[in-house]
Amino acid sequence: MSLKTQDMVLTRRGLRFMGQHWPCTYGKGGVRADKREGDGATPVGVHRITGLLYRPDRMAPPTDWAVPIRPGDLWSDDLRDKNYNLMVRAPYPHSHERLRRADPLYDLVLLTDWNWPFAQRGRGSAIFIHRWRRPGYPTEGCVAFRPDHLLTIARNVTLATRLVVPDALATR
Repeated sequence: MSLKTQDMVLTRRGLRFMGQHWPCTYGKGGVRADKREGDGATPVGVHRITGLLYRPDRMAPPTDWAVPIRPGDLWSDDLRDKNYNLMVRAPYPHSHERLRRADPLYDLVLLTDWNWPFAQRGRGSAIFIHRWRRPGYPTEGCVAFRPDHLLTIARNVTLATRLVVPDALATR
């Protein structure tokens, strides 16, 4: 794998990006090459950034390509759903995750191409880059940051930026 200067690389010390290490948390299931739905793991691989979502009622758009999260925006995580691992709208009869949350966890979300746009059922739904709950608190597989760090990162990524999760970090 050839790294690019704009890549974000997950390391044991945090995320390396823009010439520095940013403290972050990742999946409670560790890093896995064989990611599965519900395992809480962050998947090994090179994941392109495919979008940026933000809460317009809580912040200004961080970039000119950011998309507002509207009331009723959801993410399908139902293996049986034809829209598995895609953004959908409420009301929605299948299992899903609400993007417009009461807490600030998803006020700013970078989307990756993990198992997208043509999802393989069971490989795991979305891997987001979002705000952490608190330092050291693991995610369900996403990568999470302190709010001010996340904002700085979001302002500096482009659609050419990739999240690189090396196999060397994988839990065996």
